[in-house]
Amino acid sequence: MTNDTNSTGTDMHATQKSLRPKAILTGALFATALASSGCATSSLLDSGKYVTTNTEKQILSEDQIIAFGRPAQALPKMPNATMVIVGEKNSYVLTQGGTEMVNLLSNLTQKNIQVDNDMSFYVPNNDGYFQGEMKLSYAKLKDEFGRADYQFFLQNNGLECTSASDQRINAQRFCFSVPVKGAIYPQVSNLGLIQSKYRALTKPYTVSFYTQTQQDVVTRSGPNGAQKLVLLPFALAFDVVTFPLQLLD
Repeated sequence: MTNDTNSTGTDMHATQKSLRPKAILTGALFATALASSGCATSSLLDSGKYVTTNTEKQILSEDQIIAFGRPAQALPKMPNATMVIVGEKNSYVLTQGGTEMVNLLSNLTQKNIQVDNDMSFYVPNNDGYFQGEMKLSYAKLKDEFGRADYQFFLQNNGLECTSASDQRINAQRFCFSVPVKGAIYPQVSNLGLIQSKYRALTKPYTVSFYTQTQQDVVTRSGPNGAQKLVLLPFALAFDVVTFPLQLLD
């Protein structure tokens, strides 16, 4: 009996010895894995991989619209300048989309025109060159529309956009969307004459210009981007001839 007991004890001791190196090896590998994982996480944090970036819209300039018109004379370096948005502070010359806007404002009955969007234009480089979209709608009672009206809408990409409110009074509405580009000029030379001679718009319209900046959430102490319009592309002031219509609903 004694010999069997000693034999069993010896066998268990031998088994523990044989398992010990494996346990040590497994522990070492686990520790190494943890260390490696820790280094990788630290590296990611240190290299800024977890920093998020926000794109923020920043208003550069705002102005009150006085009238819509055309340059009284051709503008140097701006041969396609066909329309001007006259503001209290500056003039906004359209170099693209102006012809379309002149056509709409000159041929549609003024009391039925509505500006459907806030006039907010994007200035990508904060250099006075802007781009955006102007949206107008034109509505009146259905029985007041004639063949010539529908022909005009077809030729100028007018889309039928009658609302439920329009339908209740038996009216019909058409919408126009005109992509525009342009440049910001100083205040027109004859602003005082325009203000004294013509009636104001039926309601105040504001035109604004904005840019977009990107900021890292963790670095808000840095520069906060542009806060105002840096410069105007052209320093030339000019006279403007206003359209026959002075009112927009």
